[in-house]
Amino acid sequence: MMLYSLTAFKYFSLGAVFGLSAGLSPGPLLTLVISETIRLNRQAGIRVAISPLITDLPVILFSLLVMDTISRYQLLLAIISFAGALFVGYLGYETMQIKGIGVDNQQLKSGSLKKGITANLLNPHPYIFWCTIGAPLILQAFGISLFTMVLFLVAFYIMLIGAKITIVLLVARSRMLLRQRGYVLIMRVLGVILFAFALFFIRDGIKYITT
Repeated sequence: MMLYSLTAFKYFSLGAVFGLSAGLSPGPLLTLVISETIRLNRQAGIRVAISPLITDLPVILFSLLVMDTISRYQLLLAIISFAGALFVGYLGYETMQIKGIGVDNQQLKSGSLKKGITANLLNPHPYIFWCTIGAPLILQAFGISLFTMVLFLVAFYIMLIGAKITIVLLVARSRMLLRQRGYVLIMRVLGVILFAFALFFIRDGIKYITT
């Protein structure tokens, strides 16, 4: 019983560590969380932050099905990378067009969750993570027990979503202190960062094709 408890705790800890790392790692989704929080409100940021709960299930199922043959899907990953580059580049352009905090806020609110879902689906990194790390760990945990597998997934998503929501709350609190010029400057910087991620996705797509 003690050995089983230690093993379950091991997978709980692995889920928590990987989830926290993913939640805090710089990337297009985190950048989108911050930009939506700044230009709209914390509710918009939270909607983006919880988007992995919607997008990851098909990614996990896909990863479990193809993890043994991932090398055959280089072209698919390349296509996802190029599509991601186009979408993230669009987000960068849109972010850099913001003129002030009061610009069309009511129009933009309803699109936050959709943007988060699209950004996550077109980001190749979740596919790579689940195919190379997450899916094997899920299968290992399930080999021990269903409870152990659930522990791993619960810990992962508590830390992943919790980290991003924490960032949303911190940014939302600071947002009230931003002057108009500071706000616009931050949005320009975030736009540049999103463009940089678009270039990284293009690089990854080329790498998948040429290797």
